[in-house]
Amino acid sequence: MCVITTQTKKYPTFENPYKELRLLLPDLCLIILILKKIDKMNTNQFGKKGWTPDRIEKLNGKTYVITGTTSGTGFEAAKILLSKGAKVVMLNRNPKKAEDTIKTLKQELGNHIDVVAIKMDLAVQDSVKKAAEEVIKTVPQINALICNAAIAQVPKQTLTVDGWESQMGTNYYGNFTLQALLFPLIEKSKGRIVTVGSLGYDMGIKTIKFDDLNWNKDYTPNNAYSQSKLAQIMSIYELQERLKKVDKSDIKAYACHPGSSRTNLINSSGSPLMKFIFNLMKLSPLTQSAEKGAYPQLMCATEPNLDQSSFYGPTGRNNWTGPVGAHKLESHAKDKVVSNKLWELSEKETGIKWNI
Repeated sequence: MCVITTQTKKYPTFENPYKELRLLLPDLCLIILILKKIDKMNTNQFGKKGWTPDRIEKLNGKTYVITGTTSGTGFEAAKILLSKGAKVVMLNRNPKKAEDTIKTLKQELGNHIDVVAIKMDLAVQDSVKKAAEEVIKTVPQINALICNAAIAQVPKQTLTVDGWESQMGTNYYGNFTLQALLFPLIEKSKGRIVTVGSLGYDMGIKTIKFDDLNWNKDYTPNNAYSQSKLAQIMSIYELQERLKKVDKSDIKAYACHPGSSRTNLINSSGSPLMKFIFNLMKLSPLTQSAEKGAYPQLMCATEPNLDQSSFYGPTGRNNWTGPVGAHKLESHAKDKVVSNKLWELSEKETGIKWNI
């Protein structure tokens, strides 16, 4: 005879079926509710295929500013936005590559596309400030600023000209300053800020190392990269909180990631070993195309009525590939005490105070 046991009840299996069924009903109802909740959590709001650019309507008259567009997900995002009729402002550190990119885009989409290139090196605060000034002079509105550019897995501790560890200085402080300086125009446009993070936020020390932000001790490429991406993501949710406090619901801020996409990110700054490993991974089903890697940032930049509190990216196994939608964000990325401290420190370090 099988016995079903709970914390408070002990049931013989259906010696008196009707009586036992009545006793089991509360537990069965609880199980059904839990299963429904799990099913709801696992359901992509955009269907089995997830979000795709087919959902983007015509974007004529809208302007998008994107960092890092000469290759990878940034290039694909710019191409798709331009194909929908948007104006795109590309921010890149290499003017020659940016010029070649525009030629390629015009060859593929036609000479009618409205695309502008402005030089900016995220690793240099002066360059970020000059680029922001140029953007404000160039366009009257920003419907979305997409912070896509990044460096990753720098083999040895390297400092930027402003004195920060290179990955933190580029991926975090560079974006923090750019977002703050363009915020007034984004606010005027009732636009969005989209940060392209990384699953790396959950692959390092999982907090901000305030006592040694430059990793003068125990530097590792992965820990420094992870901290920079965690900082990027944390600052978006902190920005959301600050906007709520002053009732500025017209401006949206989103965090997303590209999953494991076939880009040149590691080839640009990683060690020879990391380049070898990642180039091997590109040949496996564990990665997806750069175009699909661009979908999360495009969704966050264009999809109406998107939940800001969510984290967006591929929803397949390990969130590396698969249909794009919302998925779990680990709690340390929304630590309010740490994110508030990081924000205050960032304004002090950069000398840039947000005008919220």
